[in-house]
This record gives sequence, C-alpha cells and structure tokens, in this order.
Amino acid sequence: MDDLFVRITTRMILPFIQIYGLYVIIHGHLSPGGAFSGGSIFAASIVLYTLAYGLKPGQKRLPHHISSKIETGGILFFILIGLIGVALGYTFLTNQEAGFPMGEIGRVLSAGLIPVVTFALGLKVMSTVVTLFHTMMEEE
Repeated sequence: MDDLFVRITTRMILPFIQIYGLYVIIHGHLSPGGAFSGGSIFAASIVLYTLAYGLKPGQKRLPHHISSKIETGGILFFILIGLIGVALGYTFLTNQEAGFPMGEIGRVLSAGLIPVVTFALGLKVMSTVVTLFHTMMEEE
C-alpha cells in the first residue's frame, strides 16, 4: 500500500495500540481480557504496520527469528512458572497452596504468579499471530 495518510496515521496510533495490548495483558487477572486478548491486540499493531508499510518493513520490525524466539520463550516461561508449584510439592501452576497471594481487586501486583503467566502467554499469542500473518503474506 502506498498511501501517505495511512502510513502517518499508523505511525501515530501504533504506540497507543501496543500500550493498550500490554494493559490488557497485565490487567488480565483483574478484568476481562488477558493473554489471548492482549496478545492479539499487540499483534494487530504489528499487522497494521505490515499492511501500511509492506511485508519487508513489517518483517524488519519483528523478524521471524526474533518472533520464533519470543514464541518459544513465552511457552518455556509458562512451563517454568508451572513447574515452580511442582518443585514446591504442589500441582502444576499452583498459586494459593504454594503461598502465593490470590489477588485483590484493583491491585495489579497482588495475584502471585497469575500476571506472570498471563504475560508469558500474551507474548506467545502475539508472536504466533504475527508469524502466521507474515507467513501468509509471503505466500501471496
């Protein structure tokens, strides 16, 4: 696409979309949303950038090898967090039984490992959506 208005508008709204995606991920344990919703919103910002500027600049912004590492890192981090409960003698992804707090309404850092797990899964979702979109664009 070679539209100056679209590119300028995209450049202006991109940070706001990404901040909102991070907000949804981080507050996922307190309100509707979370890993999938926030990761999809964040990925939509990169998809928008790719549509406005083209495939090559979009892949430069988030190259496949980086996206692949983020995807792998997100799921490995999720598994590692889950294994903390097992290492403490509890179930996979345990929270309250292992002594982690369960959360208070309105306090982001009050829910033990849940925000950490949500963040890891949000990274996974974001990188997966971007990788799928870039792969489909390459095949056209």
